Amino acid sequence: MIGEANMLPIAKILLPVDFSERACHAAPFAILFAEHFQSEIVLAHVLPPHYDITMAEMGSGMLDDLLAQRRERAERSTREFLGRELAHLRVRRLLLEGDPAREIVACARGEQANLIMMPTHGYGPFRRMLLGSVTAKVLHDADCPVWTATHMESAHAGSAALRHILCAIDLKPGSAGAIEWSVRVAAEFGAKLTLVHSLVELDPRTEEYHYSPEWRQFLIDAAQREIAALQKEAGTSAEVRLTLGPADKAVCEDARAAQADLLVIGRGLEAGVLGRLTSDAYAIIRQSPCPVVSV
Repeated sequence: MIGEANMLPIAKILLPVDFSERACHAAPFAILFAEHFQSEIVLAHVLPPHYDITMAEMGSGMLDDLLAQRRERAERSTREFLGRELAHLRVRRLLLEGDPAREIVACARGEQANLIMMPTHGYGPFRRMLLGSVTAKVLHDADCPVWTATHMESAHAGSAALRHILCAIDLKPGSAGAIEWSVRVAAEFGAKLTLVHSLVELDPRTEEYHYSPEWRQFLIDAAQREIAALQKEAGTSAEVRLTLGPADKAVCEDARAAQADLLVIGRGLEAGVLGRLTSDAYAIIRQSPCPVVSV
């Protein structure tokens, strides 16, 4: 059991919005966390640079007038968006200008946010996901955990709950942080916690060797030792599920079978050329049947 001094602090939640229905779907989960942790919600909208406005959009009007009208509409929408749903909470509303991903990451750092909550598309070419998605860029660069969800169409206000948390670990350095975050959130909400690890992505050329009983047992024993050490460090003894096969499919199938309410995954400890997020993490976020927190 985690002591009170070590309870997870989520004092401030950054909720970036684009005024779409997709952004509304994140509200029940933002409310769930804000009510439980007495968090302040920083609701932020980013106005893209004016060069996104084409000559066709300008028509015969003047650019300055068009920009003023655009900003006025954005200010009004920022003031009013989710007004009724968030009325009982501490909410601060910000209108930012610039590159959306860059501004969201900078805002999270400046506000010292403990969690960024933003839904994302569950479709689109991989190139677009890698280079064009605001969510993908935020996942690359943000320092704090990032909550995302692709399949939010079935979520309704008041329906968010945390009963079962699945934590996917790859036994790389980021796994310890993912487990610790999961343990603390599970303790806060009284949720069941399950750790899941995919042992290996099978190569068809060596399938017979990978499926041999000796090799399978070697993988299982090695993984169990490492996971036991991580659990001891985190002060938990959660159920562990080990699978063989591609990590993204195995993890998402487990989340679906377990009817998990939240899936927690780790990111790299340092941002490299491709950012903090691995290719497996991209695939998991796109396919997950429940929201994903990347720690």
